[in-house]
Amino acid sequence: MVELVARQSVILKCSMNASILLGNYEYYYAAGLFCGMLGIAPKEDILPGELEAFLKPRLTSYQGDGERERYLVKLLSGYKPKEEYDKQMKELLQWGLRETELWQVNEKRGKDFGERKTDQPAESGGAKGI
Repeated sequence: MVELVARQSVILKCSMNASILLGNYEYYYAAGLFCGMLGIAPKEDILPGELEAFLKPRLTSYQGDGERERYLVKLLSGYKPKEEYDKQMKELLQWGLRETELWQVNEKRGKDFGERKTDQPAESGGAKGI
């Protein structure tokens, strides 16, 4: 669930050209998006400081194809990552790298990122279809 919130937050911020990144979860997803747009991939278990060093020269030279991409660069450039790191950050980076529905807020989570399943039918109050 945390991953989905971070994903939607980054997409909304880029779509509205508003706000800043508020934590490493958003930073890692945004970094994955950026790297995916460039067709590059940092190492899978990259720590926050290493990711910042990896991105910095690429952020300064990237022009962007649209307002959202340029705002994504602004978000990443303006964020100083914290030292903390956990496996959810790794997952968010990978999700951003593999994003196929760029800028779509309500996209269902893919099976690689823990798609919800329930045995209850939707009409009986289950979470089917979420």
